[in-house]
Amino acid sequence: MSINQLIFQNLKANIKHYYLYVFALMFSVALYFAFVTLQFDPALDAAKGTIKGAAALKSASILLIAIVAIFNLYANNIFVKRRSKEIGLLQLIGMTKGKIFRILSTENFILYFGSLVVGAFIGFSVSKLILMILLQITGVEANATLHFSVQAFIQTIVVFSAVYVLILLVNYFFIQRQTILSLFHVATSTEAKVKQMSNKEAILGFVGLFLVLLGYYVSSKLFSGSITTAQGLLSSMLLILASVIIGTYLFYKGSVRLIMNGIRKRKNGYLNVQEVLSLASIMYRMKSNALLLMVITTVSALAIGLLSLSYITYYSVEKTAERNLPAHFSVTERHYAESFTKALDAGGIKHRDTTIEVIQIKADLSQVMESSNELYMSPDINRMAVINDTAVGIDLTADQTFFTGANDEMQKFLQFKNNSQAKLITLNATIPLTYIGIEERSYISRRFSFSSLPVAVVDDSVFQRLKQDLDPQIQGISSLYFGIDIVDEKEREKANQLFHEIKWDDQASYDSRQDMASESKNRMGLIMFIVGFLGLTFLITSGCILYFKQMDESEDEKSSYTILRKLGFTQSDLIKGIQVKQLFNFGIPLIVGLVHSYFAIQSGWFFFGTELWTPMMIVMGLYTALYSVFGVLSVQHYRKVIKRAL
Repeated sequence: MSINQLIFQNLKANIKHYYLYVFALMFSVALYFAFVTLQFDPALDAAKGTIKGAAALKSASILLIAIVAIFNLYANNIFVKRRSKEIGLLQLIGMTKGKIFRILSTENFILYFGSLVVGAFIGFSVSKLILMILLQITGVEANATLHFSVQAFIQTIVVFSAVYVLILLVNYFFIQRQTILSLFHVATSTEAKVKQMSNKEAILGFVGLFLVLLGYYVSSKLFSGSITTAQGLLSSMLLILASVIIGTYLFYKGSVRLIMNGIRKRKNGYLNVQEVLSLASIMYRMKSNALLLMVITTVSALAIGLLSLSYITYYSVEKTAERNLPAHFSVTERHYAESFTKALDAGGIKHRDTTIEVIQIKADLSQVMESSNELYMSPDINRMAVINDTAVGIDLTADQTFFTGANDEMQKFLQFKNNSQAKLITLNATIPLTYIGIEERSYISRRFSFSSLPVAVVDDSVFQRLKQDLDPQIQGISSLYFGIDIVDEKEREKANQLFHEIKWDDQASYDSRQDMASESKNRMGLIMFIVGFLGLTFLITSGCILYFKQMDESEDEKSSYTILRKLGFTQSDLIKGIQVKQLFNFGIPLIVGLVHSYFAIQSGWFFFGTELWTPMMIVMGLYTALYSVFGVLSVQHYRKVIKRAL
C-alpha cells in the first residue's frame, strides 16, 4: 500500500471522529470571514459616521483568532493522542518519524484547508444576513448587499494558515518526543484515576466552596454602599476575581468529588449501574480536567455576563432616554424653543410645552447623606440644581425640600435620611431646609444636573429668595428648561426632522429623546453584536472540546460497557447512567458559569440600564439551550459506543 493510499484509508476510517471537528472549524472560519468581510463592506463604511464599526470589528476579529487557535490546537492534541497507537504501529513496521509526520500533516491539510474553503464559502453566503442583523440592531440605515471581499479572503487564508503551522509544530514535537512504547500508553495515561479520597483533597474541596461563596458575598456588597473608596473597590474586585477563579479550580479539583463521595457514603457504597456510570466517572475524571473546566467556566461566565450587560443596556435604551430627558425635545434658549414650536405649528403637529426655571447653587448635604461616597461623586462637588414647586405640581412649605431625578446608581451609592437638614448656600446667606424625600422621576433634562446629585424642589418663596442672591460663579449660562412633547406618537418622526432643520449655533443646548435613544442603540447594538458573536464562537468551541473529551472517555470505557453487557445489563440501563453522567459533565460547568455570571451582573447591572431580569434570563436561556445540544450529541455518541461494545 502506497503512502497516498494509506492517507486515503486513514481519512476514511477517522472521518466519523472528525465530523464535529470539521463542523466547528468550518463554523469558526465562516464567522471569522464574515467578520473580516464586514470591515471591508461598503455598507459599513457608509455607517462610520454613526458607529465605529471597522475598528470594533477588527478588535473582535483578533479575539476570535485567539479563540479559534486555542480550540484547533486543543482539538488536534486530542485526536493525535487518540491515534498514538496507530503512530506506534507505523513505527514498528519500519516507517520513519518523518514519513509518519508527513502522513499526519497531509491528512490534516486535506481536512483543514477543505474545511477552510467550505467555511469561507459559508461565511460569504451569510455575510449579507450578518450585515443586515448588524444594521437592524444598531438602527443604521444602509443598503446591505452580498459582497465578496478579496482582502477578507486573503486575510482569512493567512490567519488560518498560521494556525495550521502551529498545529504542524505541535504534531512534529509530539512525534519526535514519544518512543514506540510510550505511544501505546499515551491514550490511557491522560486521565488520572484515584481510588480513595484523601484528607488533603477533602480540605481542598471545602476551601474551593468557601472561596467561591466568599467571592459571591463580596460581589453582593460591591456597590451596596459599604465600599466608599476607589482603593477599596479595586481591592474588592481583585479579591472577587482571585477567589472565584481559584475557588472554581478547587471546586472541580476536590469539591465535586467531595460531594459525590458524600452521596456514595449515604448509600453505604451500594450503587446501581446508573450511579456507577455517572457518579464514579465524574469523581475520577473531573479532577484531572479541573484546569480545562475552570477555564471553560470562567470564560463562559464572562461571555454570559458581558452579553447580558450589553443587552440590558440595549433593552433599556428607551427608558434610559426617557429618564434622562422627560420631554420628547429639550431646549435651553427661548428663541430656539419659539422657532421650533412655530415650525411644529406650521406643520400641523400638536404639542405640549413645559417651561421650568432652573438655578444652580451650592448645597451642604452632610446631614442628609448618611455617608459620602467618592466612587459616585467627588467630596468637593456640592453644586445642585433647584426648581420651583409650582412648576412641577408639588406643594411644599417654606422650610421643606424634595429631591427628584434619583437614578439607580444614585440610590445604590447614596443613602439619604428623611427629616434631616439640607443647607442651600447663596452668595450672602445659608438657607436650612428639611429634606422630606426623593423620587426617580425627572422634571428637567439631566443636562442641568452638572454634579452627581439629584435636583432639589423648593417652595416658590424660597426659590425667589435664592434667585435674588445667586453666585455668578455657580449659575450656568442658561436658567430655563423648555420641554416640548408631541401629542400624537405617529408625528414624532416628522417632528424630529423639523428639530434637525433648526439652525443651531455652537453655544445652543438642545436634545432629542429619539436621537438620544438612537445613538445609544447604535453604540450598544454594535457591542452586543460583537459580544454575541464572540460568545457564540466560544460556546461552539468549548462545547466541542467537552464533546471531544467525552468521545475520548467513551473509547477508554468501552471495555467496561462490554463487561456490563455480558453481565446482562441492557443498552437502556447503560444509556440512563450515561444521560446522568452527561447531565453532570455538561451541566456542572454550565450551572457554575451561570451562577458566576449572575453574581457578576447583579453587582453592577444598574450602571447599564433599567431592567435586569428579562434581558438576563433571555441570554441565559439561549446560552443554556445551545450548550445542551452538545450534551445531547454526546449521549448519542455513547449510544453508538455501547451498541458496538457487545
